[in-house]
Amino acid sequence: MIHKTAIIDSKAKISKNAKIGAYSVIGSNVEIGENTEIHSHVNITGYTKIGKNNKIYPFASIGNDPQDLKYEGEKTNLEIGDNNKIREYVTMNPGTKGGGGLTKIGNNCLFMVSAHVAHDCYVGNNVILANNVPLGGHAHIDDYAIIGGNSAVQQFTRVGKAAMIGGMCGVVRDVIPYGIAHGNRSILQGLNLIGLRRKNIPNKDILILSDAYKEIFKSENLTENLSNLSNEFKDNELVSEVIGFIEKDKKRPICTPFSK
Repeated sequence: MIHKTAIIDSKAKISKNAKIGAYSVIGSNVEIGENTEIHSHVNITGYTKIGKNNKIYPFASIGNDPQDLKYEGEKTNLEIGDNNKIREYVTMNPGTKGGGGLTKIGNNCLFMVSAHVAHDCYVGNNVILANNVPLGGHAHIDDYAIIGGNSAVQQFTRVGKAAMIGGMCGVVRDVIPYGIAHGNRSILQGLNLIGLRRKNIPNKDILILSDAYKEIFKSENLTENLSNLSNEFKDNELVSEVIGFIEKDKKRPICTPFSK
């Protein structure tokens, strides 16, 4: 159902099952999938593709130009998956030529009021951004990550799988998978044990990850600590994810218990 006051460009591709609320504006290069519900007063523009079963709430701004001075109007894209909830005043920008041209959102995510996803970001599946959380350009947020209210993620920063960021935290370093970080500037506080248990990870694997965590972060020399890690730890899937995350090419340093 499309409200009679909605303004929809004739070139937009809107599923027959989609709902568009009053006074919403949909641009010419927008695609909206089945059973997606656009509430009133939503603006969706640019080369934006939205999947199935999403809900976008009033005053969200989706697909408007990147907030990057280098952007010169080139064609870039924003892709949003399925089953996401995008609450009031959320903003999401497409990519830029210099960043690969794509901002991508996965499935089953919750973006609370006034969250912002900047250009060239990647947000995985089952991610939660709480109220007033901005992601800087090129940020990479892996599956099941949770970022607490009023926290901010600096550009090019990575937040690993199932990591949890406390509220009012400036995330300026990469946070390992399953890690917990909080503080005025992100400091690694330990492992997200509650999140691991909620995912039904066996206790024996959690204990191995906990022991490996102590070895990896026993000093500030992560390279040496990783090289001395026993094969018993390296054979564990959870530990391997953490090691791979630390060793991967990166733009930001790793968040550690020693971070200042």
